[in-house]
Amino acid sequence: MRTLRTRPVPPPPARPGDVLAETEALRVRLGAREVLAGVDVTVRAGEVLALVGPNGAGKSTLLGALAADLPAARGVVRIFGRPATGWTAPELALRRAVLPQSATLSFPFPVEEVVRMGRAPHTASPDEDDGVVAEAMAATEVTAFAARPFSALSGGERARVALARVLAQRAPLLLLDEPTAALDLKHQELVLRLCRDRARAGDAVVVVLHDLGLAAAYAHRVALLCAGRVAADGPSGEVFSEALLSRVYDQPVEVLPHPRTGAPLVIPRRDL
Repeated sequence: MRTLRTRPVPPPPARPGDVLAETEALRVRLGAREVLAGVDVTVRAGEVLALVGPNGAGKSTLLGALAADLPAARGVVRIFGRPATGWTAPELALRRAVLPQSATLSFPFPVEEVVRMGRAPHTASPDEDDGVVAEAMAATEVTAFAARPFSALSGGERARVALARVLAQRAPLLLLDEPTAALDLKHQELVLRLCRDRARAGDAVVVVLHDLGLAAAYAHRVALLCAGRVAADGPSGEVFSEALLSRVYDQPVEVLPHPRTGAPLVIPRRDL
């Protein structure tokens, strides 16, 4: 007698402030190097959390651990209250969506099919899938080249298509690794507005950023990483001090309030 496995169902909607992911005393090793050394981070529904810090600080590694893609050497990662290792791959796919730094495909899939891959975890009707895919493509402004091969796109266009796939997945926890790196000014703002929109709708968004101005403008909270540890965690107005940023980045900076919004503007101190 063969036992039929039931497909996992999406989690119930989260309430604002619910903890969707967290790490506790997390240590991660890559080869012989300890990349994260005792990291505590909490990710809540309804907020955008920006991970910032210099190259090699551990931002992408932390994102990978939150996604359950990298194992913990010590400590624990919890997703929706359960240790990450306790979820199956299909269950995870309904709870978190991951945007890696670079999106590559071996075959020349049309853009629309790449976005549709985000619907794989779901059992919705074709009409519902069509609507979700169309909405995600419109939000990221890739509808105009829906039929073009993904391999024929520019770097920035590929990045937006990859984000559309993540949005189409409709997971309540979004983990985005440098989503603005290949984008022009307009589309950097577009992507961060989408992050705020998803948080406003009740999702939790974790985004790795190098642009401290974008982090200050759009993130509800920032976690500043340095040498595998969290140097500070809180609103950008509290975390982005001249002394702390100058020390962490090993580069003197000035922090000024934006003349209209008051958000911190971080400027390298230059002697020209």
